[in-house]
Amino acid sequence: MTTTSDMTFDLSANQPVFFSKPNSDSDIASTITLKETTKTFGFGDTAVNALDHVDLEIQRGEFVAIMGPSGCGKTTLLNILGLLDRPTSGDYLLNGKNVAKLGSGKKARIRGRSIGFIFQEFNLIPTLTVLDNVALPLTYQRGMNFRHQEKASKLLKTFGLQNREYYMPSQLSGGQTQRVAIARALINNPSIILADEPTGNLDSKNSEIIMDELTKLHQAGNTILMVTHNPELLSFASRVIHMRDGQIVRDIELTETKAYQTTTKFILRRKQQRSRRFRGLRLRRFHGGKRS
Repeated sequence: MTTTSDMTFDLSANQPVFFSKPNSDSDIASTITLKETTKTFGFGDTAVNALDHVDLEIQRGEFVAIMGPSGCGKTTLLNILGLLDRPTSGDYLLNGKNVAKLGSGKKARIRGRSIGFIFQEFNLIPTLTVLDNVALPLTYQRGMNFRHQEKASKLLKTFGLQNREYYMPSQLSGGQTQRVAIARALINNPSIILADEPTGNLDSKNSEIIMDELTKLHQAGNTILMVTHNPELLSFASRVIHMRDGQIVRDIELTETKAYQTTTKFILRRKQQRSRRFRGLRLRRFHGGKRS
């Protein structure tokens, strides 16, 4: 098994990892499943497969890093997982439901409930205050409401930004701006967080702050997928996927990281909970049959 310290990867093999192995008794349902997923841009002789028959399983509670050279399909994969784009062919199952061909309205509702985005360029609205930027996803979904501002204010406090609520984005440092972007991604309490180069524009100090925040989110039970070019960030992940030419060429467990241990505990705990529920159901059926 390849570990975090092994930074030279043999791309000739792609062994299935523990988290993504099919489970015959369905103890654990995958949060994300891609089956033969392809995304094609262009037509005819100019057609290019940004994703080329990708198969992928991600369990709830994983912290997955996605790596590869520019143009290998990382961002396309993230866009499809985040329902910002749709595959040309293949299936995308989110929590067991095929969402590959849903209309834009249904996809927007799922994004609002389940998915948070952290972009490399932050994508804050420059004419809105920090507070309004964080509350913006709630405003889009449910209209203006003072409670949205209260929730945004509480969230900013957890990131140490309570004194920056009425600043404009241009008045913030790079690290502060990224923390605002993370707060905005969390305002709807998403279970899945997609981060596209979240530390790409930051210095080492602010990068460490952002990764510490992502670690806390993972420890709270969130599923995190992070595109990165920085191999040092693998120490924060439980698994790394390497892509090349639109395909996953290597899928590796990072067994020596704390994130791996956290993910393993999540999965084992869910198996135990499911087992207890199943035993309870059998007992109720047994006693019900005796009474009849």
